[in-house]
Amino acid sequence: MKDIAVNRKAYHDFAIEDTYEAGMVLLGSEIKSLRKGKVSLKEAYVAFINGEAFVKGMHIASYKDATYNDHDETRDRKLLLHKREIDRLFSKCKMQGYTCIPLKIYLKDGKAKIEIALAKGKTLYDKRESDKKRDMERQAKQGMRI
Repeated sequence: MKDIAVNRKAYHDFAIEDTYEAGMVLLGSEIKSLRKGKVSLKEAYVAFINGEAFVKGMHIASYKDATYNDHDETRDRKLLLHKREIDRLFSKCKMQGYTCIPLKIYLKDGKAKIEIALAKGKTLYDKRESDKKRDMERQAKQGMRI
């Protein structure tokens, strides 16, 4: 599997509780641009509309060699999940403080997949606490090497 794009900021801003793998409905010019790595997940999130999951705000740059009918760069893209997974995510996202965000996009057996996560937003105190914990673990590893 080859990672194409990773949402590193998500691990800092959210506490990840559960992850899911989903397929995406893409156009030809979108998959070609995605294979070149021209994608951004910074402002992306998952929305549920009429019992279906869509990723919104994901930016896939236009493919320069595409024909005249090129894709819209920030259009909503449908996610391919099982019905029970959509229901489970939708019910959890309705609860206060939970959201569904994309973590990374990768290729698996030639097909584009997206890893989405059920996440809870961190407060400023939680962010400081996780930074402190990570620094202490890093110092402990350095102490073990010496």
